[in-house]
Amino acid sequence: MPRHTKFWPAGFLVHIIQRGNNRQACFAYDEDIAAYAHWLSLGTIKYGIAIHAWLFMTNHTHLLLTASNDGGIAKLMQYIGRVHFGRFNYRYARTGTLFGGRYKSSLVQGNQNLLNSVRYIELDPMRAGTVRDPGHYNWSIYKSRAFRKQMSM
Repeated sequence: MPRHTKFWPAGFLVHIIQRGNNRQACFAYDEDIAAYAHWLSLGTIKYGIAIHAWLFMTNHTHLLLTASNDGGIAKLMQYIGRVHFGRFNYRYARTGTLFGGRYKSSLVQGNQNLLNSVRYIELDPMRAGTVRDPGHYNWSIYKSRAFRKQMSM
């Protein structure tokens, strides 16, 4: 039986988490993350999505998104999964699933929940023990917010 498409109407702020299968790596090198970020950027334009916060860890991603049209987030995630999955499997001569099932998504309502979600996303590398300061992690929007540095995703 096919799964129903996750549907988020336009204008809702949504926190997306996508994990590697069995929490394994879905990015092997920085070039993989850069390629994912590039396709994400293209996909946001294609599907009318605003990105408010983002973080790419080796085994998962966090995105805080708002769609300008109904169903845009589902289309974006399908697009990202298709292009990244194909490239990753081809590049590393592997088969099988890359992501651990469907992405997780939750609605973010209210200013306090927005701040908590952004804080959770930006501090994830510290909780994981990857860095001691979130400003030292390169694959997060934190530097842009905290230091007003122009960053390309």
